[in-house]
Amino acid sequence: MVAAIAARTSRESRMEVAQLQEFGTKYTAAWCSQHARSVAAFFAAGGSLKINDGAPSVGRAAITAAAQGFMTAFPDMVVMMDGVSVEGDRVIYRWTLTGRNTGPGGTGKAVRINGYEEWTIGADGLIAESKGHFDETEYNRQLKVGFEESRTRNGL
Repeated sequence: MVAAIAARTSRESRMEVAQLQEFGTKYTAAWCSQHARSVAAFFAAGGSLKINDGAPSVGRAAITAAAQGFMTAFPDMVVMMDGVSVEGDRVIYRWTLTGRNTGPGGTGKAVRINGYEEWTIGADGLIAESKGHFDETEYNRQLKVGFEESRTRNGL
């Protein structure tokens, strides 16, 4: 689907981009649902999710566990879709995560972090591979001092 966008007419491309927007909107809702299996359902059975330089979570059970880690750490987590675009043969899904780290062993600090995922969409229309990226240094800083305190310290 994604690779074919460039070869299609502009009307067909708009339809496919609209489908990607809808897919991204539903994926975002899954992240906000506190149901990790809902996130994993967007991945092919053998799909993978890699977060920064971590080892990839391969298969829906592993992806469920990775999503659950964030959901447990941030019981009030909200993910907002900042956009979905096609770049080459990849789909880029941009997001913002907000929440308070009140899960077991949490710091109680508020976090607001932006990031993106590079998706390869499989023939089944599901995510075959996702490479997620966010500023881990800033994330860790916010876990210690909180988003508002981090903004104040950085003059924002």
